[in-house]
Amino acid sequence: MSDSPALALHAEGLVKTHYGESGPAHAVRGVDLSVHKGEFVAVTGPSGAGKSTLLHLLGGLQRPDSGSIRLDGERTDSYSEARWAVERRKRIGIVFQFFNLVSNLSVADNVELPALLAGVSAKQARAEREHLLVELGIAGKERSMPGELSGGEQQRVALARALVNRPSLLLADEPAGSLDSKGTREVMRLLSGFHQRGQTIVLVTHDARLASAADRVISFFDGRIADDAKLDSTPSRLPGTSGVLKLEV
Repeated sequence: MSDSPALALHAEGLVKTHYGESGPAHAVRGVDLSVHKGEFVAVTGPSGAGKSTLLHLLGGLQRPDSGSIRLDGERTDSYSEARWAVERRKRIGIVFQFFNLVSNLSVADNVELPALLAGVSAKQARAEREHLLVELGIAGKERSMPGELSGGEQQRVALARALVNRPSLLLADEPAGSLDSKGTREVMRLLSGFHQRGQTIVLVTHDARLASAADRVISFFDGRIADDAKLDSTPSRLPGTSGVLKLEV
């Protein structure tokens, strides 16, 4: 596939095997994936299918055994750990299931930290943080510590932190996995809102409700893409699949 200016992300032939006491676990098996700028892609499937490993490969949190990844058309094969860290501050925002906030930093400091690490001035980091906290409905919590917040509030802080540098790509790994139904609906609403304004999003989830917010759903099973479907059109079957896989709830 030729690189297109419209592609935010292009992965080809990704393979990742984990080795443990019970032997090798083939988490990702030769995955090809393209995500266009402004697209909202949900990757869904049963627990253990390899969804989170795939997302971690795309964000440089793990290295593939083989295969290649391009960000905005640029190959990442030669990226060092330090270079990937820079990309995660500038071009890639990541939201995790368990928030991963720094427990001894205030909400304001948690959100501003990636901007300051990326070299943004303190004034600009503060302005962006103030804007995001208002937009996410948690203005007034700036001085709170993470442990003083509800799960839904912590996830909104994590989302603000991921977006503070206005990354071109947002990766979300089970962002509602530790939230109740109300929190899940809130995350769904927030992600949909950012997507409507042009944010490129790749979401990993086992929750059909969250996946329904995307405009494209990839069913992931046993380390492979089993189906890739646009929600507003007829699903495209991949060779060797028997049809559309139901979303796991």
